[in-house]
Amino acid sequence: MKLAATDFGGDGQPFLLLHGLGGDRSVWQALAPRLDGRAVAVDLRGHGESGDGPWDWEAVLDDLDDTAVHFGLEDPVVVGHSLGGILAGMWTLRHPSCPAAVSLDGHRSATTDPANYAGLAEDAVTEGLARLNAMFTAQLEMVARPDRSITSVLRTSPEFLDALPIFVKVAGPFLLVLATRNLPVPPDLLPLMDAHRAGLRRDLPPNVRVHEIDATHGMVSERPAEIAEIVNHFVSNRFNA
Repeated sequence: MKLAATDFGGDGQPFLLLHGLGGDRSVWQALAPRLDGRAVAVDLRGHGESGDGPWDWEAVLDDLDDTAVHFGLEDPVVVGHSLGGILAGMWTLRHPSCPAAVSLDGHRSATTDPANYAGLAEDAVTEGLARLNAMFTAQLEMVARPDRSITSVLRTSPEFLDALPIFVKVAGPFLLVLATRNLPVPPDLLPLMDAHRAGLRRDLPPNVRVHEIDATHGMVSERPAEIAEIVNHFVSNRFNA
C-alpha cells in the first residue's frame, strides 16, 4: 500500500516518523523541522490520507519499507508516537542495522492485562478497566478513521496490549520517552493510570533507555521542541552509556 507522506527536507541522518492510533502525519509539523537530519512523516494505513486496508503488523511494516525505499531513506532512525512507537520497536527487529529507534509513550495500551498494573488492589483494577474500556469504545465510535476493522483488531492485539516483549528483543539503541502526566480521565480513574505507569517502570527491560518527561500522552503536540532535543541528543550519543 502506498502511504501519504510529507518530506520535511534537510540533510544528513534520515528519520522516519510514525504517528499514533487515530492520528496522522500532521502531528509532526512542529517537531520534524527541529530534527538533525531529513525527516519523512507518513500516514499509516487506514489513517489520514492513506488508503484503507486490514491491519496486519507485517503488512504495515511492508508499507513502511516501501516508503523508505521510495524516499531513499537508507537506515533511518525511526521515531514513533504511541502506536508508532510500538512499530518503531518492530522495525528494529526487521532491520537490525537500524541506527536508533525512539518510542514516544508507545509501550502498553492503557487497558492492558490486570497484572500489568502495580500498587492498586485487584478489584479496583478490574473496575477501573471496565470503565476505561467503555470510555474508549464510546470515543472510537465517534471517529471516522481508522474504522472499526482496525481499532477492533488493535485493541485485542497482544503487541498493542503490551509491547515490552517486543522491546526486550531490540539489540540496537532504543529510547522510550515516558509521559509522567496522566491522560485526561475522571479523577477516580487517576489511580489506575498511576498503577499503569508504575507497572511500566517495574517491567521495562534493561536494554531500553528511558527518559521521563513532564507531559501527557500528547507530548508530541505539547512539547515539540523538547521532544526534538531529546531525540537529537539520543541519536548523537546513542553509543554512550
